[in-house]
Amino acid sequence: MNQLMQKLLLLFFLFSVILEGKPRARDLGIPFVGTPGSLNAITDVKGVEVGHSTIISGNGKLVQGKGPVRTGVTAILPRGDRSLDDPSFAGWYSLNGNGEMTGTTWVEESGFLEGPIMITNTHSVGIVRDAVISWRVSQGSSDASGYWWSLPVVAETWDGFLNDINGFHIKEKHAHDAIRSAKSGVIEEGNVGGGTGMVCHSFKGGIGTSSRVVKIDSIDYT
Repeated sequence: MNQLMQKLLLLFFLFSVILEGKPRARDLGIPFVGTPGSLNAITDVKGVEVGHSTIISGNGKLVQGKGPVRTGVTAILPRGDRSLDDPSFAGWYSLNGNGEMTGTTWVEESGFLEGPIMITNTHSVGIVRDAVISWRVSQGSSDASGYWWSLPVVAETWDGFLNDINGFHIKEKHAHDAIRSAKSGVIEEGNVGGGTGMVCHSFKGGIGTSSRVVKIDSIDYT
């Protein structure tokens, strides 16, 4: 496929998403490499659960500290409700050399992820981190080693072009709601959770997901 056709298909896809809110790229015939899982989602990996908490309110011109609000929180639980007591092997990588993500020092040191991965706007990373700790304490048990400590992983999305990011609209409740609503199966995409106020190359962005199935030594892995 030549580059012009690829660009036209991409534009068609972006405008379709804006107008319809439903089509995914593969539905429109964009030829991505690889074989997806049955849902083409992170939840194709057994045990993974995802939840969102979304805040949308107000209209009109953006004025920081006054609105409107287009933000939220996304929670990814690698092992569902076992994520606290059954850590996952983990590593991290800085894609663009900038961006806030808490908990990476412990991931690098230990090689483990304990608890959920959270995504929220840049200026709410702190409160979401604290909320994950309070949620963990509310579960009523220490970690596998017997200690009451937590170094949550919380990553930022910059939604300040569309969201009143300095209004501090994310509260502890929103992080708890995202965790509690996490489920397997089909995942909401687009203007939800940590992707609510996202922009991608001047087009309206959002949150998305995908999966790939690969064969290694005759065994399929997702």
